[in-house]
Amino acid sequence: MHFDQPLSLESGGVLAGYDIVYETYGTLNAERSNAILVCHALSGSHHAAGYHHADDRKPGWWENMIGPGKVLDSDRFFIVSSNNLGGCYGTTGPATINPDSGRPFGPDFPLLTVRDWVHSQARLADRLGIGTWLAVVGGSLGGMQGLQWAIEYPERVRHVAAIAAAPKLTAQNIAFNEVARQAIRSDPDFHDGRYHDHGTEPRGGLRLARMLGHITYLSDDIMAEKFGRDLREDRISFDFGVEFQVESYLRHQGDSFVGSFDANTYLLMTKVLDYFDPAAATGGDLSAAFRPAMADFMLMSFTSDWRFAPERSREIVKALHDNDLDVSYAEIESSQGHDAFLLQIPQYVDVFSAYVERMEREI
Repeated sequence: MHFDQPLSLESGGVLAGYDIVYETYGTLNAERSNAILVCHALSGSHHAAGYHHADDRKPGWWENMIGPGKVLDSDRFFIVSSNNLGGCYGTTGPATINPDSGRPFGPDFPLLTVRDWVHSQARLADRLGIGTWLAVVGGSLGGMQGLQWAIEYPERVRHVAAIAAAPKLTAQNIAFNEVARQAIRSDPDFHDGRYHDHGTEPRGGLRLARMLGHITYLSDDIMAEKFGRDLREDRISFDFGVEFQVESYLRHQGDSFVGSFDANTYLLMTKVLDYFDPAAATGGDLSAAFRPAMADFMLMSFTSDWRFAPERSREIVKALHDNDLDVSYAEIESSQGHDAFLLQIPQYVDVFSAYVERMEREI
């Protein structure tokens, strides 16, 4: 979807025009009351479910939850998943050609916030003829978008399901993001973000950033269960090659990420995470920040998620209760860490399904 109307950004910048790439699943009903917006996390995309063609190696990132007969049932709901502004999967971002220069935006692409994303998603909803979302749903950074929707457009969202989210990043989380950014920016092939002009990319830096990220997405228990101290060979080789299985896993994750994700987009997305803090506008009062909200909420967290720990979700729950809003909260037992929101954990699926069934009664 192309948009010619300029979008004013929270940074003071302006996008004169832009494209948003999106996928839909299911059919919008005659009353336009069954639409659900699914928001992706840091490295996600519009491709949330299904396969594009027969030789796809893997389906969309939330295949576990979206599709016929699944929690977000495409036989009952009209589900929209868009690639956020600044992305690298077709939506306008740093790798897009800047019409003013004829070369990729690169570091000239403006920094964004979750609020900017929500405003662009509202315009997409207008184009699709959706006045009110039955729900805005997402995990991690996707859940943060749902929270912002409830504040920015309270009359346009009836339910928010925020999974493994937080009201803002801790200093430790910001620190992890900064280390990842420095890995990219220190790569000799980064060229101050203009690597496209040099026909290269900061592969080493992006690889390190992804490896660091995967360490934070998993729990110590699940890493011990998957890898322990298992060696790739039967003996220690006394060199700096890949000796332990966990080293092999991290290198594979880093290698598979390079070439499929843009380094400038990774820098931008981590900054969006860092900047998210709806209570900043109310002097740090999270309850006051949610005062405009009218939606019902479902918050879910995972016991082993140390990056967005359960206590962060409980902060949101308290702020919503302070405003007498209808809030459900579930703390899911899991050993999978932050990535648990992507998985089919029985308790998680059961709780999520029960809430979605309640939503469906309002269609």
